[in-house]
Amino acid sequence: MKKRTLLHCALALVTAPWAFGAAAQDFPPKKPVTLVVGFAAGGAADAAARLIAKKLGENIGQSVVVDNKGGAGGNIAHQFVAGAAPDGSVLLLGSVGPLTIAPHLMKLPYDPFKDLAPVSGGVNFPNVLVVHKGAGVKTLAEFVQLSKKKPGSVDFASTGAGSASHLAGELFNQRAGIDMTHVPYKGGAPALQDLLGERVTSYFAAPPTALPHIEAGKLIPLATTGLTRPSYMPNIPTVAEAGYPGFEALNWYAFVAPGKTPPAVLERWNQEIVKVLNDAGVKEALNKHGLTPQPTTRAELAAFMKKESAQWAATIKERKISMD
Repeated sequence: MKKRTLLHCALALVTAPWAFGAAAQDFPPKKPVTLVVGFAAGGAADAAARLIAKKLGENIGQSVVVDNKGGAGGNIAHQFVAGAAPDGSVLLLGSVGPLTIAPHLMKLPYDPFKDLAPVSGGVNFPNVLVVHKGAGVKTLAEFVQLSKKKPGSVDFASTGAGSASHLAGELFNQRAGIDMTHVPYKGGAPALQDLLGERVTSYFAAPPTALPHIEAGKLIPLATTGLTRPSYMPNIPTVAEAGYPGFEALNWYAFVAPGKTPPAVLERWNQEIVKVLNDAGVKEALNKHGLTPQPTTRAELAAFMKKESAQWAATIKERKISMD
């Protein structure tokens, strides 16, 4: 009896930690893997997600399905993932808006720094301010002149309230002393569709979705929002060059997971995502879409998010930007 009890204790000591570790650190997860995107299919986030998900699936030997949950500037998707099972089966291609801008504009049902865990940086790119041909302007100066001539009559599309494209427009309102009207959409694709249909005047668009229409002559590019001209738009001035020094409004996407996902699983996903972002074929494909890969460690992403959050908080306060 005594020997049997000792044997049971010994087996418990050996198997319990192993069983716990296996359950907490299963990789890849035994259930289907989902990569959630906060915007409609056809936009920059969707393009990046599908390129990366395909290679991720090939590398781990399991399909990674992209799930588009558009709406509320990406906040719907972020809230969904914040409440998802923290077992490594759900990842989010999070974006600058919900992660570092929206918290300073509205009360959110989740905390980006507590309910979501950083995994790795994803991609970044500047926006490009484009107008439809019927707007009758070809330069940023002409656009500002039109806005001042008819206050409130010029509008700009965005991928949703609190998104990077929204804040880029609001920041330009403040810097240029104009009053464009904000028109939020559920993603880049529907915003672009209405711009092409001349139902909205302008859009601080993602290059991947805007470039084909610029090259086809359907949209007029006025300026990009980075501090330097991107290599794929060498002839388009930056907003800073066009008369507004220091203007910068970059767009970026990063990988996060439900906040309580085990650290070991988060580290494994970091390794896999960094591997994909450093893959020559993936880098080339992303670059063709105007997207720059931004792989990071988990700690680097956490520090970057905190820095971005502080910068946008200061901008929102200084420019008195609100959701009204």
